[in-house]
Amino acid sequence: MYAEERQQEILRRARAAGRVDVVTLAAELDVTTETIRRDLTSLERAGVLRRVHGGAIPVERLGFEPALATRDEVMTAEKERIAKAALAELPEDGSVIIDAGTTTGRLVQVLPADRELTVVVNSPPLATVLAARANLHVIMLGGRVRGKTLATVDDWALRPLAYLNVDVAFMATNGCSLSRGLTTPDPAEAAIKRAMVKAAQRSVLLADHTKFGNTYLSTFAELGEIDVVITDTGLDVSLAADLAGAGPEVIRA
Repeated sequence: MYAEERQQEILRRARAAGRVDVVTLAAELDVTTETIRRDLTSLERAGVLRRVHGGAIPVERLGFEPALATRDEVMTAEKERIAKAALAELPEDGSVIIDAGTTTGRLVQVLPADRELTVVVNSPPLATVLAARANLHVIMLGGRVRGKTLATVDDWALRPLAYLNVDVAFMATNGCSLSRGLTTPDPAEAAIKRAMVKAAQRSVLLADHTKFGNTYLSTFAELGEIDVVITDTGLDVSLAADLAGAGPEVIRA
């Protein structure tokens, strides 16, 4: 088993059980405890686990939200595949919302140069990238900028969304589960995401497989409100089928 595969298995076990133990992992994965400790350190640096005495706990159990720069370094290849698959959901012309996030940020980078679109964003970094594209009309939602996600929130961002009607909203999420839908740790950011989904004729979720099965404080959409889920091949086939049964088309890129 390669290090990356082992670390993904450790993360899966941590999320399933609520915590993992160094000695138990070493025995079950047939490696030394030093190797497991290095794996846990790597996963902590990636912002998905928090080290505790004798083991580690998944960050969602702590109510901890990794910073944007930390999350941007995780699952990079998967996020790029998801973004490229999302291009098929773009209208030929018209308007889209692109939610703040690291996977949606990859979509911004690969938008075709020959498409005339109005793009609504709530992320100053994404707006900066998009504004340099001559074929795009960029609308930046104002408001307070959250330091964790660099997303604008609160009333100045919410008010314009109430009057917008876009073709497609490309959404990001921290967690997605069959029972709780799409969730995020911050209620103010959840309110913006909820308004984005409401403003769109179709909603497309861009999320790598590590987001599924996790639940955070605030629900902003039920699975039935999402038209398409684009994820990677790391998502279990049976879980993908269950998600599709709840409403959305599921694409494993």
